[in-house]
Amino acid sequence: MSKPGETREEGENEKTRESPQTVRSTTTQPPGGGREEKSEDGSDEPSATVLDAVKDQMPDDADEQDKEMNVKNSTATGRVVEEKQSLMELGIRPHSSTQMEMSSSDPTSYPLRLPLPPEHDTMPDVITVQVQKDEGVFKEVVVEIERSHQKKPFLGGYRHRLTGAEYHNATVQTLPKKRPDRGVLVHSLGTQTAELKSKLQQCSVDMSTQMTGIGCYVSCVNDKLVTPGKYVTADEYHGRRLKAVICLQSYIRRWLAQEEVEQLRRERARRLAWFDLQERKCKEEKEAQLRERRRRWMNPQNKEDFNLLYHALQKWRNEEEEQINCSLRGAERKAALCALLEQEMEFIAAIGRHQINVEAINQDKLIRNFLNKAAAAHQWRSATGRLFEMDSVPDIRARALKEIYDDISKFPVDQQERWSFLEKLRNTVMEHECQLVWDIIDLIDREMDLMGRDVKEHNLEGLRKRICTLFLQYIRTPAFNPKVIKLLKVHKKPSELQHDMFFCHGCQRYLWSADFGSSTTGCRSRRCRNCTSLDNVARSRDDNSVYQSILRRLRTDELRLNPETSIPFLLQVDDIRYLIEKVWASCSALNGSRDIYNLAFARWDIQEDWSPWNCILLSKEETSAHTQVEHIQKAYETTFIQWIEQKHSMARQHFSKNPVIAKNLGL
Repeated sequence: MSKPGETREEGENEKTRESPQTVRSTTTQPPGGGREEKSEDGSDEPSATVLDAVKDQMPDDADEQDKEMNVKNSTATGRVVEEKQSLMELGIRPHSSTQMEMSSSDPTSYPLRLPLPPEHDTMPDVITVQVQKDEGVFKEVVVEIERSHQKKPFLGGYRHRLTGAEYHNATVQTLPKKRPDRGVLVHSLGTQTAELKSKLQQCSVDMSTQMTGIGCYVSCVNDKLVTPGKYVTADEYHGRRLKAVICLQSYIRRWLAQEEVEQLRRERARRLAWFDLQERKCKEEKEAQLRERRRRWMNPQNKEDFNLLYHALQKWRNEEEEQINCSLRGAERKAALCALLEQEMEFIAAIGRHQINVEAINQDKLIRNFLNKAAAAHQWRSATGRLFEMDSVPDIRARALKEIYDDISKFPVDQQERWSFLEKLRNTVMEHECQLVWDIIDLIDREMDLMGRDVKEHNLEGLRKRICTLFLQYIRTPAFNPKVIKLLKVHKKPSELQHDMFFCHGCQRYLWSADFGSSTTGCRSRRCRNCTSLDNVARSRDDNSVYQSILRRLRTDELRLNPETSIPFLLQVDDIRYLIEKVWASCSALNGSRDIYNLAFARWDIQEDWSPWNCILLSKEETSAHTQVEHIQKAYETTFIQWIEQKHSMARQHFSKNPVIAKNLGL
């Protein structure tokens, strides 16, 4: 069965199948050309041979006749072109136009593709070829190539039954186009295809079915027998949908509830972990404090450590005295108290001996540190970060004196080696003449004389210490060691010290103001620091290290919250002790804990800076919780707030005596 718009003989079908490509030729002939013959039944069937040969004796005015030819009288025929067939054999005349169409008989296996897209195709629309008519005679034939720039497939064609015109698109009936320059009828896909707007009107479900009727037969081979099921009413359908929605909602709500519970479980685990971390941190901090206190008890190194040791001794004495007073009476009590006093004296003597040894060690460390600084070379860093060192003449002199001091301070040492050290010291100090140099030389001669008499070394220990002391004084003299000028304290003139000297009622001496303790109350102590420390050891034996640690922590916290804060740095240890003991009674404001090592100061109102009248004494665990309170009036009861305000009034009244604080805060 041939495609629409094609007429072919049965013999031609076999030839077409041999070639995957089929070329269809449509020729527009002038009047008088071959016409189709009607069959007996009246159908329009093309003849077996269409344009088999074109006679060259056609009149020259054929083109003019074509121009005058009516469209209805024109005949457009088509046939399949065989391979290796020339245009002459197709019946194409000189100066005539033809339209050729190429298609594939097997588009699936052998599709036709353009070598270039239409916008990049440079092939002309009209090609002029020469056709050989006789020997040596050529005729020009114009072949026009029509391109369809619209990217859509060719839908086939059909021939008009009355006019015999062939159309290339079965959806739009258009007439052939006449070229204005040549007057030639050209069939063009581009001109015959109109732009259409299509809109689907078919429903998603077919509303009717084609059935067999008179003049119409529909095969029932592929039909299926459908058995009707139970009829579902609208209420049943909506009820089933409602049940499905409720079931879906129940699953969704169950999932949301599980997620909420899981979130609460995670928050609970995270909060418990935080509590465990805080508890473990506090426990570790307490253990570290206990270890530090135990280390200070066993190996004291400074005055604070010895004050802690004396405080522990006083605490032990009070417990023993209380136990004796409770259990013994009369002469037994007096004998026990005397024994307690003797034991206390032994402990004090042992502590004193250990303190003397520690002070000697600390003094030696200070001397070594002073000599190392004096003998250090001048250092600086370049722009690239490289460290440079330079030794000047004063640096070399200070280093030589340091080496001599290290040699003469060695104990014990061989006699010959000691003799060489003394000779070196003599040659060094003899460069200058003064009373200090003469005293050093006199001591050197005395030691050398005693060593010549074979005196034992432990008898020479005092003499050697005197030599070291005088030589250290020699090193500290800027005339002999210029490098120490930067390390010595600059003494003020007597006229400048006139208003900066105060009398100590303890040691009966005039000292600088820096040797006296200061207080925020504005009252200067009548005793110097040394007399105050000695009185503390002899009488009260208080330990201020715990108050010092509380003050240090308070300064660190306030410096983190407000770098410009000043009040915590104006307060001294005695002021913190007054706040803790007198104002807050040495206990936490919330739980009443009296563990002084677990107490800390915090802001009462978080929005304001810390001050003695804006503070609260809490345990370290309560401090972290109190800092999270934003509204004090909502978090605490009215009675508790009034009690705290009363504490603040006491602190304000005490610290308002300080003119510096009163001036800065408008008290």
